[in-house]
Amino acid sequence: MSWFAALRDSVRAGLKVDRSLSSPRRALRGAVAAALVVFPTLALAGPGPATSAAMGAFIAGTATFQRSFRPRVSLAVAAGIGLGVSTFLGYLAVGIPGAFPVLLALWAFGAGMAWSIGPSAGVVAATTVSVMLVVVQLPVSVPTALGHGALCALGGASQALVVTLWPIDSWRAQREALADAYAELAHYARRLRQDPVAHVDPAPFITARHAATLTPWQARHRPPELRGLRGVAERIRPTLAALADPKVGAAAEGPERDRALELLAAAAETMDALARAVRTGEPYRSPKSSPALTLTARDPDTADPEHAVLTGAARRSARRLTSLLRRAVDTLDREDKETVSSPVAGPGLRRPPLFRLAPSVLLAVRRQLRPHSAVFQHAVRLSGVVTLSYLAAKVLDLHHGYWAPLTAAMVMRPDFAQTYSRGVARLAGTVVGVAVSTAVVQLFHPGQWLSAALAVAFMGGAYLTLRTGYAVMTACVSSYVVFLLGLQPGDPVRTATDRILLTLIGGGIALLAYALFPTWQTARLAERLAEWLAAAGRYGASVLTVFGEPGRGGEDVRSALLDSREARSELLQAIDRADAEPVRHEGQLPELTRKQIDKARAAVGMLGRSTVLMEAHLPPAEADPLPGAVEFAEELRDATAIAAGALLVGDQVEFAALRALHRRWDAELAALPPSHRIEVARAGSRMVLAALTDLEKATKARRVPSGA
Repeated sequence: MSWFAALRDSVRAGLKVDRSLSSPRRALRGAVAAALVVFPTLALAGPGPATSAAMGAFIAGTATFQRSFRPRVSLAVAAGIGLGVSTFLGYLAVGIPGAFPVLLALWAFGAGMAWSIGPSAGVVAATTVSVMLVVVQLPVSVPTALGHGALCALGGASQALVVTLWPIDSWRAQREALADAYAELAHYARRLRQDPVAHVDPAPFITARHAATLTPWQARHRPPELRGLRGVAERIRPTLAALADPKVGAAAEGPERDRALELLAAAAETMDALARAVRTGEPYRSPKSSPALTLTARDPDTADPEHAVLTGAARRSARRLTSLLRRAVDTLDREDKETVSSPVAGPGLRRPPLFRLAPSVLLAVRRQLRPHSAVFQHAVRLSGVVTLSYLAAKVLDLHHGYWAPLTAAMVMRPDFAQTYSRGVARLAGTVVGVAVSTAVVQLFHPGQWLSAALAVAFMGGAYLTLRTGYAVMTACVSSYVVFLLGLQPGDPVRTATDRILLTLIGGGIALLAYALFPTWQTARLAERLAEWLAAAGRYGASVLTVFGEPGRGGEDVRSALLDSREARSELLQAIDRADAEPVRHEGQLPELTRKQIDKARAAVGMLGRSTVLMEAHLPPAEADPLPGAVEFAEELRDATAIAAGALLVGDQVEFAALRALHRRWDAELAALPPSHRIEVARAGSRMVLAALTDLEKATKARRVPSGA
């Protein structure tokens, strides 16, 4: 994509306005929580402390709107503490000549590294930089720094208190995540009717797993209908694939295929009904097609082809599918402990409390502390941009110079598309917000109390428009800051002009810095592909190991599946971001063209899908071991790991040793008495080899590295 096309798309994305709004009740709750701390502080301590309290309340309230599955109370408290610390340190440093820019650079670097924990942590950490920049402009002495920091934390505590006393949709995020997983299964079942080898989108299942990881408090208070359903969904996915696939499921044509299509359609409607019930919290309503799910077998002696039975592996898959769907419906309907604690639900996933996260947070940050890490590069870029914007405003001696680094901090993101679209939206939203709010101040001259009320109202507007678009939300944020800082004396027209100019300076520096020191996802596609290949190989090896050693390795299968799913999701996200980048794909991918990457991605996807089909027919613990399965699994794990390394260093990808071992193993299985397990193992392993052969072909025409 050319620079012109990339910038055009970024401008369109940044200025796009969506009509959807956040929950009005939650927006009102956030504004009320801010008012509860702003007005008493204004009455008791004056405008300066009230500004600190308002900043803390607003940012803590924003944290409760982030896509997180932790209790909203803990998010508000954590954000309030972070804001209090940043404010206190900022006040201490601003009184020491030359200390504040150093602190700002270090704090911005830490905020950038917070992206290694997750997007929510990165966004909230960036806001602490902006709060530090705003509140330290207020004239206070060092002894009162602790008081201002405490007021910021008090704003977070106010949000936490109101969330506790006024719960709204407490489990909405978990419901949405679980419902999205069942909705994706319904879409998957319909796609399988058209394409028997279709792939499922891993994102809803990754999100559902995160949503099901609970703190001890959440585990005790979780609604009964949210227990066990995710485990059922995880088992439905491979069962659908096994039923639809013509090699290990229903025949490609004929009455058996017609019956499989009928079951897939009925399963899709049932899962849609489950998704609606979970999403709304209303009772499950059985669709008209549900009776079809009970007709997995019919009279084998009838001459009517429409009454033909499903046989073999297809019959077993159909029975398993109907059993799982009945279990899901029973779990949602009865909500009794016998159902929800069944083995299908699996062990509970535990999320440690925030105060116990320090070791894992430090480990995550340490893993990203390397020069080639995208998070590390973002942290360095953010630190440099914020500090440079701050110094540029100081050199130009512009009033309210903090607005430039504030803009830079809020614009910068780890990828190109978000950074440029937010930059455009920030400029447009700031111009509109500052112009409108300044006009109000100039025309009506609101006093302290009315200015505080308008600031709180625009806080609620910012909460309400979080989903509407960044430009609209930025207009609300700019207006609330204008009214909030309007509590201090100053010329509103000059202030508005300076803020617009400083927004141009900060945003321009941020966009120019990303253009000069980019982190292109295009150059990382080969690395993401290699990670997925290695993870898919481990997944296939773990499933085949269970065929050789029934009853062992169940946890390994689950862990390998999650790793493969995460790796595929990261590759898909990287491809989406790469498509929006203004760089040529050729010359950015080490020895692989983008076309080869796409073909190789399809081959690795077939490897994962072949494993899913075998997982749907895992033998029970009491089954006899399948000879040679463990040896083939070990060779598959090693071969895919070596191939992943070859993708990164430019060596040839080949699977000659694995192919030779497969020929011997397949001949050994052919000599054994026929059985369902042997049939599945032979068909699945052949599909694995076919996928790896496609991978060889896709990467065969390697480009010679420049300078070789």
